[in-house]
Amino acid sequence: MDATQMLKGVLEGCILKIIQKKTVYGYEMITLLSEYGLNMVSEGSIYPILLKLQKQQLITGEMRPSSAGPKRKYYSLTPTGKAYLQQFEKQWSVIATGVNNIMKKENEG
Repeated sequence: MDATQMLKGVLEGCILKIIQKKTVYGYEMITLLSEYGLNMVSEGSIYPILLKLQKQQLITGEMRPSSAGPKRKYYSLTPTGKAYLQQFEKQWSVIATGVNNIMKKENEG
């Protein structure tokens, strides 16, 4: 299985968590994901997700001037996005624990 396919289901939660920590623009998001070890995420996959999250009103986008050229769209979390992220974190904890337990037991046997 391709790591990108596995990541697809959790990428939205990862993006929301990063945006919760600080207001970011799209390309910066790709850089931050890469710094966390998710370097398989491309520009082509990040912008559709940001657009989807914006349509779901989980994040908002605001154009701001940039010292390095044209304006950039910075994203921040909405109250709905914060609630969604809290739910995601709870669900992720259960899933990650279960998968880790299975993988640990599998390796032991």
